[in-house]
Amino acid sequence: MAITKSAKKSIRQNRRRNAQNLVYKNKIKNLIKEARVLVLQKKVAEAKKLLPSIYEILDKSAKVGVIKKNNASRRKSRMAKFLDKSAK
Repeated sequence: MAITKSAKKSIRQNRRRNAQNLVYKNKIKNLIKEARVLVLQKKVAEAKKLLPSIYEILDKSAKVGVIKKNNASRRKSRMAKFLDKSAK
Protein backbone atom coordinates (compact mmCIF):
# COMPACT_ATOMS: atom_id res chain seq x y z
CA MET A 1 0.00 0.00 0.00
CA ALA A 2 1.21 3.47 -0.83
CA ILE A 3 2.50 5.46 2.12
CA THR A 4 3.74 8.78 0.80
CA LYS A 5 1.49 11.51 -0.51
CA SER A 6 3.10 11.38 -3.95
CA ALA A 7 2.65 7.61 -4.20
CA LYS A 8 -1.05 7.97 -3.37
CA LYS A 9 -1.42 10.66 -6.01
CA SER A 10 0.37 8.44 -8.52
CA ILE A 11 -2.13 5.65 -7.86
CA ARG A 12 -5.04 8.05 -8.44
CA GLN A 13 -3.49 9.28 -11.69
CA ASN A 14 -2.86 5.73 -12.90
CA ARG A 15 -6.47 4.74 -12.22
CA ARG A 16 -7.78 7.76 -14.11
CA ARG A 17 -5.43 7.22 -17.06
CA ASN A 18 -6.17 3.50 -17.18
CA ALA A 19 -9.91 4.17 -17.35
CA GLN A 20 -9.44 6.66 -20.19
CA ASN A 21 -7.14 4.32 -22.10
CA LEU A 22 -9.66 1.50 -21.79
CA VAL A 23 -12.31 3.68 -23.42
CA TYR A 24 -10.08 4.14 -26.48
CA LYS A 25 -9.03 0.49 -26.64
CA ASN A 26 -12.61 -0.75 -26.36
CA LYS A 27 -13.78 1.62 -29.11
CA ILE A 28 -11.01 0.36 -31.39
CA LYS A 29 -11.83 -3.28 -30.67
CA ASN A 30 -15.56 -2.83 -31.13
CA LEU A 31 -15.30 -0.92 -34.42
CA ILE A 32 -12.85 -3.38 -35.95
CA LYS A 33 -14.91 -6.33 -34.77
CA GLU A 34 -18.07 -4.76 -36.20
CA ALA A 35 -16.38 -4.22 -39.57
CA ARG A 36 -15.11 -7.80 -39.68
CA VAL A 37 -18.56 -9.16 -38.84
CA LEU A 38 -20.10 -7.08 -41.62
CA VAL A 39 -17.56 -8.44 -44.10
CA LEU A 40 -18.31 -12.00 -43.03
CA GLN A 41 -22.01 -11.27 -43.62
CA LYS A 42 -21.11 -10.06 -47.14
CA LYS A 43 -22.03 -6.46 -46.28
CA VAL A 44 -18.82 -4.92 -47.57
CA ALA A 45 -20.38 -1.55 -48.44
CA GLU A 46 -21.55 -1.06 -44.86
CA ALA A 47 -18.12 -2.11 -43.57
CA LYS A 48 -16.47 0.47 -45.83
CA LYS A 49 -18.69 3.16 -44.31
CA LEU A 50 -17.15 2.30 -40.93
CA LEU A 51 -13.61 2.85 -42.24
CA PRO A 52 -13.46 6.63 -41.57
CA SER A 53 -14.57 6.16 -37.98
CA ILE A 54 -11.99 3.39 -37.52
CA TYR A 55 -9.29 5.69 -38.91
CA GLU A 56 -10.45 8.50 -36.67
CA ILE A 57 -10.32 6.50 -33.42
CA LEU A 58 -6.97 4.95 -34.33
CA ASP A 59 -5.46 8.36 -35.09
CA LYS A 60 -6.88 9.89 -31.94
CA SER A 61 -5.64 7.05 -29.73
CA ALA A 62 -2.18 7.33 -31.29
CA LYS A 63 -2.23 11.09 -30.74
CA VAL A 64 -3.01 10.80 -27.03
CA GLY A 65 -0.52 7.95 -26.57
CA VAL A 66 -2.78 4.96 -26.00
CA ILE A 67 -1.14 3.15 -28.92
CA LYS A 68 1.94 4.03 -30.92
CA LYS A 69 1.81 5.84 -34.25
CA ASN A 70 3.09 2.87 -36.26
CA ASN A 71 0.61 0.57 -34.54
CA ALA A 72 -2.25 2.81 -35.66
CA SER A 73 -0.82 3.01 -39.16
CA ARG A 74 -0.44 -0.77 -39.38
CA ARG A 75 -4.00 -1.39 -38.19
CA LYS A 76 -5.42 1.12 -40.69
CA SER A 77 -3.45 -0.47 -43.50
CA ARG A 78 -4.53 -3.99 -42.62
CA MET A 79 -8.16 -2.98 -42.30
CA ALA A 80 -8.15 -1.25 -45.70
CA LYS A 81 -6.42 -4.22 -47.28
CA PHE A 82 -8.92 -6.61 -45.70
CA LEU A 83 -11.89 -4.62 -47.00
CA ASP A 84 -10.43 -4.30 -50.48
CA LYS A 85 -9.72 -8.00 -50.66
CA SER A 86 -13.22 -8.91 -49.52
CA ALA A 87 -14.81 -6.51 -52.03
CA LYS A 88 -13.51 -8.59 -54.91
